Amino acid sequence: MAAGARTRRVLLGSLVPFLVVAATACGGSTRTDSDVGAHPEHRPSGGPFAHPGVLVGKGQLAAVRDHVARKQEPWTSAYKEMSDSKYADLDYKAKPYATVECPFDAEAGQGCVEEREDAIAAYTQALLWNVTRDKAHAAKAVEIMNAWADKITGHTADNAGLQAAWAGTSWAKAAELMQYTYKDWPDGQELKFQRMLREAYLPEVRRGSADFNGNWDLVMADATMSMAVHLNDQKAFDQAVGHFRNRVPAYFYLSSDGPLPVKPKGSGINTPKELQTYWFGQKTFKDGLAQETCRNFKHASYSLAATSHMAETAWHQGVDLYGEVKDRLAAALELHSKYQLGTKAPSWLCGGKVQRDMGPDTEVGLQHLKGRLKMDLPQTEKLTHKQRPEGTDDLFVAWETLTHAAA
Repeated sequence: MAAGARTRRVLLGSLVPFLVVAATACGGSTRTDSDVGAHPEHRPSGGPFAHPGVLVGKGQLAAVRDHVARKQEPWTSAYKEMSDSKYADLDYKAKPYATVECPFDAEAGQGCVEEREDAIAAYTQALLWNVTRDKAHAAKAVEIMNAWADKITGHTADNAGLQAAWAGTSWAKAAELMQYTYKDWPDGQELKFQRMLREAYLPEVRRGSADFNGNWDLVMADATMSMAVHLNDQKAFDQAVGHFRNRVPAYFYLSSDGPLPVKPKGSGINTPKELQTYWFGQKTFKDGLAQETCRNFKHASYSLAATSHMAETAWHQGVDLYGEVKDRLAAALELHSKYQLGTKAPSWLCGGKVQRDMGPDTEVGLQHLKGRLKMDLPQTEKLTHKQRPEGTDDLFVAWETLTHAAA
């Protein structure tokens, strides 16, 4: 960490008296009914969006402040990990590009890592502002977002849609926090940033990608929903909800689907043989299996995160997508957590060989299924506690133990 950042950053211990007062002013550790109940707070169809409401709601922000102020775990460790990361440095410098070019795999591109990291840095600084009320973090978040809004025009090459989804999700989370918790972001710059989302990101993601592996489609839908809420775009929000309803059942298998998985709507995948090939050669289908399980757990894990993100954001907007997929999501979390923890893979599962590389992707789903609905997910709970504090994958997931740990 640079010396300037070290001297300007407030230490956790010195924050405690202030944070206790701030948390009390915001209602202490009391969460809103939509955060703790079994059903979301009702929002009339077409009614105003709830803000802040992209993944993290107002009640959750208040709870984070209170947990950190009281030095409660796992939130204190999660806060420390975030505040010690490079993304929290007050000397962090954005590296915007006019065109972000991201080819497949290891081919050289331009701006791909910089864009993703800058978006996560903006979200990190926005969270730090909301926890500490240190305006230096607010100013840094705004500085990073303004730098990109002033420069980027679009995305190119084969990974354009996925790249725009990864970065767009983090940009929307950061902008949502700053617009609705910080009054000193000039209106002109806010509007320029919103125009950036509408023109350089939303067109790349809202159509989805039916024929690609499902993590693309789900992360693109996550980004569409996140940006739609921030932009108060009901049409894009409804499109993302429809995308969720079509794709999640086609990605995570339940025996009620029949002997074969649901085919991705709009794709050219139609025959049993094509489905088995699409599911990486898997021929036996059991509850919780994902389309990419036999590719590796990492990509299945991205999809667990994206599915949970969409359901959580919709929850804050009064739409219970969790209720539509809770058994499917629970089965997928349990299956992947079980084998990630080391249980020997049976011969029916990927020929007995699985790649155990899940990321920090279980907190959001667990906090709803176990925390709100009181469902029993022993494998997921064990894995989540083992991985805490869940940090960032440097793509589109960041600090979800801090914002969503149930206990």
